[in-house]
Amino acid sequence: MSLDPRERLIVALDVPSVAEAEAIVVRLGESVSFYKIGYQLAFAGGIDFAGVLASAGKRIFLDLKLHDIGNTVAKGVESVAALGASFLTVHAYPQTMHAAVDARKGSGLRLLAVTVLTSYDDADLAAAGYDFTVSELVGERAAQARDVGIDGLVCSGKEAAMLRPIVGAGMVLVTPAGCPASPAMCPDRSAAAASRILPPNRRCRRCRAPSPARICV
Repeated sequence: MSLDPRERLIVALDVPSVAEAEAIVVRLGESVSFYKIGYQLAFAGGIDFAGVLASAGKRIFLDLKLHDIGNTVAKGVESVAALGASFLTVHAYPQTMHAAVDARKGSGLRLLAVTVLTSYDDADLAAAGYDFTVSELVGERAAQARDVGIDGLVCSGKEAAMLRPIVGAGMVLVTPAGCPASPAMCPDRSAAAASRILPPNRRCRRCRAPSPARICV
């Protein structure tokens, strides 16, 4: 997937109101073209705001991590595609991914699969009944996502180097800056490990620096 260098930075609008999100967008101006909206803002008017940003020429990453029966996922994906969003996350379960890929056909929406939440460790998986380590499950689900036709993965910076040989050069790898799964993994090291997009953490997002390079420290 081809991305303009400026689009390799996604600013996370992890704030509780549209007014605060608007202030961030205004402050950053033309220096940022790509924004992420997650649960916090989505459930406080952020879905409508995503449409406003898309209409203004910004690219939108809706981090909603869809996972439900196939028909429900498909209808949700169709609605997100109609908003003009660029990226949408879904959980990397085969039925969920198949439904999402089929539903987005004909649109510009790209799908990112979440293999294992980056805050999970082996003990969390064992408690949930999985007989896999995190690395094993991430690799298995990454291969399934590749084969289904998913466009990219959300992963920790530490996982990026492991995943690139599995998914190939064509899939986007999205790594959060300051990822809790690897606190020492800085954005530059993540990028070197083949990551493509770096959403900044809260400390960076609230920085008043005028350029993406300074926002993502």
